Amino acid sequence: MAGLEALYTCVADKIECPQDAVVCFVHWEMIKNGYRCIGSGDEPSSRDKKSELLPAGWSSNKELYSLRYQTGDTDTVMVLKAIAVDSTLIFNLMNSGTKQVSDLMVNVGDHVNADQLHTFDSAFRDADGLSEKVKAQLLPRPEKAPERSRREEGESSQRRTEEDGDPLRLPCRHPRHGPQPHWPDPLNPPFAAGGADLDPFGSVGGGGMIMDPLRSGFPRSGFDPSSGIPDILPPGAVPPGARFDPFGPMGRHRPG
Repeated sequence: MAGLEALYTCVADKIECPQDAVVCFVHWEMIKNGYRCIGSGDEPSSRDKKSELLPAGWSSNKELYSLRYQTGDTDTVMVLKAIAVDSTLIFNLMNSGTKQVSDLMVNVGDHVNADQLHTFDSAFRDADGLSEKVKAQLLPRPEKAPERSRREEGESSQRRTEEDGDPLRLPCRHPRHGPQPHWPDPLNPPFAAGGADLDPFGSVGGGGMIMDPLRSGFPRSGFDPSSGIPDILPPGAVPPGARFDPFGPMGRHRPG
């Protein structure tokens, strides 16, 4: 309340009624929340300048008070008006850019001692309660969404860093991004070890469990079993192209 006391002392000679004291109080709440008064009335003036003080003529009209404010980082003008109705002051604050309006009704007798106006220490009663009303009902609420987003982004980044450095962390099950690994043969992937054992004739990927000299892939002697084997098989006993496993005693005349 030290700032309010200094302000109140500066304008003490202009405070002539309890309504003046309440307007001074609300003005200081605007200043505390980052606004600066640029003048009185509804229209801009060549004398307008940003200040924490109340402008000249601010209390000349006891039925309708009108003050204009700006924040330090925007050109948007906030117009504050207070209408006196009996022992009540009705405040409304309008954003000249968005036309959004907020309202506050103050029972003057609840917050000002009318017979102690020129003594700051005893002029106000329940100042904390009035301050809370001004903040909750009249002043625009600060936009905190961007700050919350930045905080969540920072937490997410920190979490990813911690997970990447955890040697016991299980790999993520999300779909793989980027180029897929190269498989030499889609029908015979590298992890299908032993798969050829399920295909004894080697009809899919080669191999198999049955030995076939004609399809083994090793160099052949040019032997054709369909021409017959001397002293063992007559010509034509083995159909052309048929599978043939050589048999008979070992010797130099062994075919294949």
